[in-house]
Amino acid sequence: KRFGKDSVILSDIKKPPDHVFHSGPFIYSDILDYKSLREIVVNKRITWLFHYSALLSAVGEANVSLARAVNITGLHNILDVAAEHSLRLFVPSTIGAFGPTSPRNPTPDLCIQRPRTIYGVSKVHAELMGEYYHYRYGLDFRCLRYPGIISADSQPGGGTTDYAVQIFQDAMKHGKFECNLEAHTRLPMMYIDDCLRATLEVMEAPAESLSMRTYNVSAMSFTPKELAQEVLKHVPEFQITYNVDAIRQAIGWYPAFTVSSWKT
Repeated sequence: KRFGKDSVILSDIKKPPDHVFHSGPFIYSDILDYKSLREIVVNKRITWLFHYSALLSAVGEANVSLARAVNITGLHNILDVAAEHSLRLFVPSTIGAFGPTSPRNPTPDLCIQRPRTIYGVSKVHAELMGEYYHYRYGLDFRCLRYPGIISADSQPGGGTTDYAVQIFQDAMKHGKFECNLEAHTRLPMMYIDDCLRATLEVMEAPAESLSMRTYNVSAMSFTPKELAQEVLKHVPEFQITYNVDAIRQAIGWYPAFTVSSWKT
């Protein structure tokens, strides 16, 4: 809407649904193929690059070697291409970049992180590499630490916060939902429209106005139990059960986590 559909090129390694394919330019792109990335940037005259390719927390723990390749090696390819062609680069980070020793309520932009998942570790790596490329090569690197993103237009992608999307789909289709987190696990979330607005705001900000390369971004926090109570108001027959997955629950350790700086 802001730049015109022909000015935004979507890429993936998967065949897109028809409504996505026909909404604007779409190309196949594999971030592990450095030569192809360079060709795309040159041939399509790319100026801004939004790098969303990643294996999320729960999926990454199930396949660490693939997460390492996509989240770290893929990032290195993106950084090199962006630096070579003077692109403005956005790489989202995550609340998963923090760890059990991180301060809370509020969590500052700069603090100890020490995550315990390959996803979190790879995102701390991305933050630091982006900052290094900025100071070493002048790369215009920008980053926001996203909370869980809630959208009706996309399927869950394997993150710990994905239950907050799946619960609506299951409520509408089946009238029930099995949650793999404990009822009182409080996690930060954000509605997709606010996420996109915050991302464009940080990308459009003049470079001289940015004192850092990575900022926290926040919206709301709630528990599965609280969300289920809201769903009940619209689907009175809705039922929720809890079958806690030990890996996901261990990832969702932050029960009262709040981030503060770049607020929407």
